[in-house]
Amino acid sequence: MKRVVRLADVAKAAGVSQGTASNVFNRPHLVRDEVRERVERSARRLGYGGPDPKGRLLRAGKVNAIGFVSANEMAYFFEDPFARLLTAGIAEVCDEHGAGMSLVPGASRESAAWSVQTALVDGFIVYCLEDGDRLIELARRRNLPFVSIDLDAGPGTSSILVEDERGAHLAASHLLELGHRKIGFLSMEPHGDSRFGWVDAELIAACACKVERDRLSGYLAALAEHGVSLEGLPIMVAPNDRRGALPYVSQLLERVPGITAIAAMSDILAMAAIDAARARGLRVPEDLSVIGFDDIPDAAAADPPLTTIAQPIAEKGRRAARLIFEPGEPRKELLEVKLVVRASTARAPSPRTKRL
Repeated sequence: MKRVVRLADVAKAAGVSQGTASNVFNRPHLVRDEVRERVERSARRLGYGGPDPKGRLLRAGKVNAIGFVSANEMAYFFEDPFARLLTAGIAEVCDEHGAGMSLVPGASRESAAWSVQTALVDGFIVYCLEDGDRLIELARRRNLPFVSIDLDAGPGTSSILVEDERGAHLAASHLLELGHRKIGFLSMEPHGDSRFGWVDAELIAACACKVERDRLSGYLAALAEHGVSLEGLPIMVAPNDRRGALPYVSQLLERVPGITAIAAMSDILAMAAIDAARARGLRVPEDLSVIGFDDIPDAAAADPPLTTIAQPIAEKGRRAARLIFEPGEPRKELLEVKLVVRASTARAPSPRTKRL
């Protein structure tokens, strides 16, 4: 059996104390160049790869890294524009603290428990949309600080939330003030189980996803305030993917004659609505107004530029990370949203106006 080479062996071979050898690997700036090179040569000759990181972590009691957990596949962190902004906000604060960030996928029930339990981190930021999500419970079991984003994890925990209900109220009110009365609504999947198609308001109001519940509540409140009947409200659930949402938006436009506006629960769904309208020969905003939610970078670059509800996505990540690095009493922070009016919304067309 091959003998394990230890730091003491390297120190002896290089003719230095074990403390000096340790500084070469952990605090090289404290060691003269000549001594450092001699220790490194001895380490290479003996096959010593450096201090055991697990042992170092045990001694320090700190990893200096944040775990970002999401109930999505790993590709989501890189492909989704919302996730990229959120991750960038977390990374900014990690950079300020000279810390790292570990992406912890939680899509698979089988592997999520192992991923969370074995992650070498000082705390978790959990991004999940469903009440009582299993990822919250897994993070709680680690007895490390954790912050939830877009979900209130309950008493004694910290959460970063945005004004989803107010934002949706602003969106619907904007369309109503432009004279729209026949409005279709596009929702992200309310149960996270890819059940797409027509739904009624009661289903979303009772769903496990706080974001969808709150946004629907805001839409409905604005409609009620303007005396618009909520009976038979056209609501379509579609995948939050621009191409994947197209057939569902097309179905909405086809089966709801006379619709003049669409309110979407995300910018991606809103841009899918613009694509579907154009494919049917409808002009945006002359024939159909479209409003989104989030204000991802693609919203301003859309054709036409998208009217939307802006939420501080990167700031959510920054706030959550600061709560890990600068812990205190658990608290909930509610971030403001605002209406950003661009070119995808206009006054409702006159009933006599003929669509192209």
